[in-house]
Amino acid sequence: MRKLFGTDGIRAVAGEAPLDHKTIYAVGAALAHQLKTHGDRPTLILGMDTRESSTWIAAVIAQGLQDGGAAVVSAGVITTPAVAYLARKHGFAAGIVISASHNPWQDNGIKVFGGDGYKLPDETELRIEDEIFRQLESATTPAEWNTEPPAVDLQYRTEYEDFLRAAVPGLSLDGLHVVLDCANGAASAIAPELFAHLGGTIHLTHTSPDGRNINANCGALHPSIVAAETASLKADIGVTFDGDADRALFADAEGRVVNGDAIMLLAARDMKARELLAGNMVVATTMSNMGLEAALRRDEIKMLRAAVGDKYVLEMMRRHDAALGGEQSGHILFPHLATTGDGLLTALVVLDIVRRSGMSLAELIADLKVFPQVIVNVRVKEKKPLEQFVTVMDTISAAERELDGNGRVVVRYSGTEALARVMIEAESEERMRHHAERIAEAIRSELGA
Repeated sequence: MRKLFGTDGIRAVAGEAPLDHKTIYAVGAALAHQLKTHGDRPTLILGMDTRESSTWIAAVIAQGLQDGGAAVVSAGVITTPAVAYLARKHGFAAGIVISASHNPWQDNGIKVFGGDGYKLPDETELRIEDEIFRQLESATTPAEWNTEPPAVDLQYRTEYEDFLRAAVPGLSLDGLHVVLDCANGAASAIAPELFAHLGGTIHLTHTSPDGRNINANCGALHPSIVAAETASLKADIGVTFDGDADRALFADAEGRVVNGDAIMLLAARDMKARELLAGNMVVATTMSNMGLEAALRRDEIKMLRAAVGDKYVLEMMRRHDAALGGEQSGHILFPHLATTGDGLLTALVVLDIVRRSGMSLAELIADLKVFPQVIVNVRVKEKKPLEQFVTVMDTISAAERELDGNGRVVVRYSGTEALARVMIEAESEERMRHHAERIAEAIRSELGA
């Protein structure tokens, strides 16, 4: 059972355990020790988002890495997928990202990629966790903490932008009006320069991070913001990223939000037409809507479901040699292009499909019939196995029996927050909300914070 790593690294309130100085230092020292197989002095690349805590966390983890015998280079403020790309391109022992993705500014996190550009498998994270706890028990705390992170080499950002352009060659946005919401996060450092060379009319929003406005009423957590802006400006398409830009959501010209399910549908159709969709297969998650499955089936495309978390989607994709996968939340995986979800890359791919098809975003997904779906979040004291609670399991079973064949029930813990998520999908909205609230109330009575 992992104690530090969630589905997307270590995440907490900055300055509080496990993101206090001592634990962050231990993470760096533990990583350095685990990576000694890459040589006597393994080199890691470090990137961060725009939170005010990212700078001091980067300084402390670099201190732990260096004291543990590793070398560190920094790409500065840059997206999570950029670090994955750079780690692989340059053969670094690992890549580290200081970010809490879509969380508010008070939170932060540590994500680790292997030298191959992929997120670490669970068994590797468990080994690192054990090493971190050993470091915490035995290591001597430094007399003083580093306050300055490693010097930034801006060449890394340029290399990543060059990669994005090369991934979708020949893309021109001439004649298109695009709204981009950068969430006051890492995309703010890249999107303006990247899209400036693609033509078209580009309207940038939320590109002025101040350390505390990341994800604040903007970005992928609030897709209605870019949707309203797109409609107001009479633009053709809107794109919104989360804080570290590893995912993207969209808006059509009418101001309707277009989520990851719809993006997987239009990408799958395009890839199948170009004979790029290996096995005519898409890997989604348990949270993807039944409507996506039905639409793909009409095109004779099979949909597999993985556990929630883009790392689990990718693991299933690699097992089945799938060429496309993703999450409703906007993590879209194109393994022939990148090793992890990349919001900026997804934006370019979707814009390229729109241009080549000659159709609008709305037209490309017009036949996607979405089943009513509700997600109720319940804050919990601790994440005990739900199987231990008879009332909870009985309530879930009753909902599954009643919805059999006409809906789905998914109840799981968040991988990054102290939440239980209750997702119900059904043809009847009344039944959907009834069962969601009953299950949520059962969880509150047993585990509620």
